[in-house]
Amino acid sequence: MIMSNTEQTLSIIKPDAVERNLDSEIKEMFLSTGFKILKEKKIQIEKSEAEVFYKVHETKPFYSDLCAYLSSGPIVVMVLEKENAVSANRELMGATNPKDASDGTIRKKYGISIDKNSVHGSDSIENANIEINFFFKD
Repeated sequence: MIMSNTEQTLSIIKPDAVERNLDSEIKEMFLSTGFKILKEKKIQIEKSEAEVFYKVHETKPFYSDLCAYLSSGPIVVMVLEKENAVSANRELMGATNPKDASDGTIRKKYGISIDKNSVHGSDSIENANIEINFFFKD
């Protein structure tokens, strides 16, 4: 029996990248590294929705700014699929702070700052399921 580690993860192209019209280039980076984009939509969320989405961070000092930022403009939310999608996406995104990100990663290439780092990706299978259901409740 062959075991497959095909997973799904959530990716968000954040307002700073959408504003700079980078969504096509970022999607191409996913596709060229073997991801399938199963679902995608461009939306704008309210701050109250961002607060629910980022609830895991609500005790952290950056929580309010993070929620204000995610709701500051249009975002592109996507369900990505690939073998070991969660870790592969995190590797492709790079470190949270673009200054610390490796060459060739999305955040190194497009990130402006630790806050405006262009993309979000789920950090675990469990959170991927929660986050996918948050944006794609079908």
